[in-house]
Amino acid sequence: MRRRDVLALGLAAVSAPLFMQRAFAQKYPDRPIRLIIPFPPGGGYDAVGRPWAERIKPLLGTIVVENQGGGGSSLGAAAAARARPDGYTILLGGSSTHITEAILKNRPLYDPMKDLEPISNIAVAAFALVINPAVPAKTLQEFIDYAKANRGKLSYGHAGVGSLNHLTGELFKSLADLPDLVQVPYRGSGPATSDTIAGQVAMVTPAVTSQLIEFHNGGKLRILAVTSPARLIAAPEIPTAIETGLPGMVSQQLIGLFAPAKTPAAIIDQIGQANRKALAEPAYQKLLIDSGFEPDIGSTSAKFRQVLTDDIAKWAPVVKAIGVKID
Repeated sequence: MRRRDVLALGLAAVSAPLFMQRAFAQKYPDRPIRLIIPFPPGGGYDAVGRPWAERIKPLLGTIVVENQGGGGSSLGAAAAARARPDGYTILLGGSSTHITEAILKNRPLYDPMKDLEPISNIAVAAFALVINPAVPAKTLQEFIDYAKANRGKLSYGHAGVGSLNHLTGELFKSLADLPDLVQVPYRGSGPATSDTIAGQVAMVTPAVTSQLIEFHNGGKLRILAVTSPARLIAAPEIPTAIETGLPGMVSQQLIGLFAPAKTPAAIIDQIGQANRKALAEPAYQKLLIDSGFEPDIGSTSAKFRQVLTDDIAKWAPVVKAIGVKID
């Protein structure tokens, strides 16, 4: 075989996978896409995922939403990680699916940074430091002072051991020097919030939702501060914990899209572009904001991966300090 023929064959072999990937992307999608939400129906992830599935339909076709709860998001995320990397199974995941597996388990079901490819984030949810209105504190500093004057007598509720709500509460305890603020785990934020309204616990650390803001405005609860870097668009009158004197009190939950590792880059980019286009619509932005979320309009795969990496690094020392493992 002549040398130029050998070179031509080698070039064809190298370029074939790239050509096939482009051809595959050009006809993608040609059937419905499965969106796995790794929590039961009715929670915050549903509040993001189901409207997203409707908004994205003109851009990507039919999205079939499948709730796979269990294991604190681990089971659904593991199912997505094991799916064929062809773009027809994507995961609605984020801080919960990644922090839990990366630093809270001795035997993780998947490697969140290797087995799942970030596509694009959709929204950011802040947490809140919330008290029963009977507690004599109007500000976060007043609550800290009250808790220090009543050491060992106050407790806070959270969504479960190892949840971001729990880690948020423990970060607050550390920064406010309240080691004896007793943590009470619940099976979800709903029961913890209900018990705070009833006065069973003094404080709760839920994610901000439209319902939580309604409880605050109606006097059932008092939001002392939110844990975002800046005040929320949906509730600009509520200060951040940073403003109240706790500069490190930042805790947010990312909720975005992932694909199984080795999904073609062209498909990752196509889904990401569609997501950014949907998020650019003012009506969709308003829907998310009214639900208590902040749209992440400019998110890319690289940016999403970096924020998740930073999140894991941030929470690792908190988890080590409280010595919690969930398996």
